[in-house]
Amino acid sequence: MINKRIAVIGIPGKWSTEVLANHLEQRTGYRCVIDMADVVLELETGELRYRDTLLNALDGVIIKKISETYSPAADDRLRMLKTLEADGVRCFSSPSQVGRLINRLEGTAALASGGVPLPATRVTESTDAALEAIQSFGKAILKPLYSTKARGMVVLKAADGVKANTQILNKFKAKHGLFYLQKFVNLGGQDLGMVFLGGEYLCTYARIGDDKSWNTTIHSGGKYQAYDASPELIELGRKAQSCFDLSFTTVDIALTDEGPVVFEVSAFGGFSGAQKGCGIDAAEKLCDYVLSQFEAETAETETAEAGE
Repeated sequence: MINKRIAVIGIPGKWSTEVLANHLEQRTGYRCVIDMADVVLELETGELRYRDTLLNALDGVIIKKISETYSPAADDRLRMLKTLEADGVRCFSSPSQVGRLINRLEGTAALASGGVPLPATRVTESTDAALEAIQSFGKAILKPLYSTKARGMVVLKAADGVKANTQILNKFKAKHGLFYLQKFVNLGGQDLGMVFLGGEYLCTYARIGDDKSWNTTIHSGGKYQAYDASPELIELGRKAQSCFDLSFTTVDIALTDEGPVVFEVSAFGGFSGAQKGCGIDAAEKLCDYVLSQFEAETAETETAEAGE
């Protein structure tokens, strides 16, 4: 048993959070699930507390989920966690890196800068410019900057006409303020989730749609299935995730008529797809990876001390 106090930042009672906490407890004898809604930051001391637990005294935290849904408030929670990292608490993944992926624009802008193929994308506050993009694309997906599992996304068709699309855009702008439009690509009934652990490829699963929704998310009725990814496809996923420095992530890839494109890199990655699609306990593997980082750190310290 490894004597380390490592907590899970997540949603108490949720399967992915609890299964990770279970593996950590089995390996370390310590269990702590932290709900950020109940965390208090004392700015004058830099101390972060969750009920009776001083988080600054922990050896590490695994950020499995920062909130139920993405929002600007999730960014604030990550800023709070940065104080832990500054205080020497190991964070998996780093709050700074996770923060780059909470906001859809920042995440995909990093992918574009890294030369990763994406669907054609337009970002604007102008309704006229948004209408031009829809006309150019023929069919577009309007996406909130903060969302997961296709929540809040709207499919717009140039064929529906300027008046109908203007009404939808104005309603969307009143709520979200900014238009993020991507060209609609034909998924062929599936898209892929490519899993990476510590930057190394783990597995790929497919999400198969139920023919009732334009997207293939499990939230919309999709199902998981194993997928044998080619070396070229794995290299694309590796390139996408390398734009960030994450302990664990999933890269969403679509196989289109014009070649594969990356939709996004997940801030946290999911365990269900790896388990149900590939038969891999990703929570256990993440636990093993985190503990191996502490073991490597201890070995380096002992080697340095022996050389003094």
